[in-house]
Amino acid sequence: MSFSEDLDHLIRTDEPLSPLVWLGIGGPARFFAEPVDEAELQRVYREATEAGLAIRILGGGSNVLVRESGFDGLVISLAAAATSELEIKDNRLIAGAGAKLSHAVIKSVGAGLGGLEHLVGIPGSVGGAVVGNVSNGGRDIGSVVESITVIESDGSTRELNQHEAGFSHRKTALNGLGVLKVTFALEPRDVSALTKRMQKLWISRNADRPSEQRRIATPFVDPDGMPANTLIQNCGLAGVREGDVSLDANHPQYLIAHTGATSEQCLRLIERVREQVLLQTGIDLQLNLQIW
Repeated sequence: MSFSEDLDHLIRTDEPLSPLVWLGIGGPARFFAEPVDEAELQRVYREATEAGLAIRILGGGSNVLVRESGFDGLVISLAAAATSELEIKDNRLIAGAGAKLSHAVIKSVGAGLGGLEHLVGIPGSVGGAVVGNVSNGGRDIGSVVESITVIESDGSTRELNQHEAGFSHRKTALNGLGVLKVTFALEPRDVSALTKRMQKLWISRNADRPSEQRRIATPFVDPDGMPANTLIQNCGLAGVREGDVSLDANHPQYLIAHTGATSEQCLRLIERVREQVLLQTGIDLQLNLQIW
């Protein structure tokens, strides 16, 4: 297919995806676009839908596993300034979906607004964090979401409230929707106290992460009330390896892609761990990774 001539400047073909995802694995996207404003995004979305192309939104790439065959559709990056802006209005933070979650946390803390600081150190974009309803310390991001702007297949946009987003433990009703913008309703707090809490949480979170590995991902969602890390440890699966892919020996909630790692090795290891945990505990670990 071909896009409208005036969109040619932002559509790239056979764009490598491995440099854009944390695991560093995978083939190219058939089409790739990084719209510079909402109007371009709407047009690209509409034309791709009309052509029957599958569409994926790429945020920070921290929870994406791309197969070596690549993605036979359109990948849209929201990294441009217009789709990753952060703005404070009274006690609200308005965040473009492409903004890094870490930047949103720092921005809100600096403005003396509490409600996101417990999420410091969690990788990825605001959009991805909201779709997956990320949590830490028993509190999820959905608890402070006021509204979400999403894009429809025809390129039009609509706003969902917190209830319509369907927030529950590490999931929402937003899968398959393109999130454009999120408004968080936060609480005024003392900047100094917030900063100290954020720094303490940052140190704690970094201590629980493999320190010398760069190509990592967290493949599993923590079951309600039980960290995946504990389950995997108790099942004797810490450090388990499949080819050039392994779980970290000390922090087995992390999957590590070593040199030569492939998507098939990742998937085999993930399935192996899920089978063993289910067999030993009766708990069916759910995937945190998106498989493209």
